[in-house]
Amino acid sequence: MSMESRYDKPGLLATYGRDGLMQIILIANTVLMLFPIAIMVMSGFKSNIEIFQDPFSIPDFTNVSNFVAMATETAFMRYLLNSVVVTGASIFLLLTLGLMAAYAIARYEFWGSSFLLLFFMAGLMVPLKLAIIPLFILFRDMGILNTHWALIAVYTAMGLPSTVFIMTGFIRTLPRELEDAARMDGASEFRIMVSVMIPLCRPAMVIAGIYNLVPIWNDFFFPLVFIQNDALKTLPQGMTSFIGEYATDWGVMFAGLTLAAAPITIIYIILSKQFINGMTAGAVK
Repeated sequence: MSMESRYDKPGLLATYGRDGLMQIILIANTVLMLFPIAIMVMSGFKSNIEIFQDPFSIPDFTNVSNFVAMATETAFMRYLLNSVVVTGASIFLLLTLGLMAAYAIARYEFWGSSFLLLFFMAGLMVPLKLAIIPLFILFRDMGILNTHWALIAVYTAMGLPSTVFIMTGFIRTLPRELEDAARMDGASEFRIMVSVMIPLCRPAMVIAGIYNLVPIWNDFFFPLVFIQNDALKTLPQGMTSFIGEYATDWGVMFAGLTLAAAPITIIYIILSKQFINGMTAGAVK
């Protein structure tokens, strides 16, 4: 055995030890994160008695009565549709406006472009909830209080700073030659935006979309303030109506929570590859 290989062994053992410890930490973190979700899903297949007597037992997964009751005997589907409409419209608007603003800041040289970027970034540090009273008065005077437009406006404004920040940094890493070639071919600025920038910025758009999707979908505060009509409530606000003053069917409640979490989980799984590509794109470039 050579002297080099003999001295390499402690280094290899230390490396393997660090890797093994890191894997143990990651596995433990995964179990810690998934454990409440597993309890929530399993409780959706149990009755109240089973939940309180043996909360950690494996349920009968063929018993879907709680899910049927949630879908047919409550207003869950209406709340779900409201959340889909509000979240979808908000994500569409903030990605569209954010991409256009980021493209202008990153590509066009004009006086005040740096200040404009800082103006958007300042929105990351100012909680929108501080302006809840002026917003309430403004929406009341505009006539959009107690409508979905109030929520869409708030969520779009709330998500624009992070979207512009993510998109600006990503666009600055893209080569300008692609746009110059499109201009030489006679493409308009709008055509360049649609045909060149959107396909190239798709990973960054996925990151910005997922980053804003979860807080918008799970938000309880703004619907509580701006929405009073039960037919317009979103899922987080509507689910509170299933909790009774004297009794609550927790099995049906956990079934509703499982169904409410399913769309976001499915979307993340579908877009996870592009999300990871977008996260690593900057390092590769």
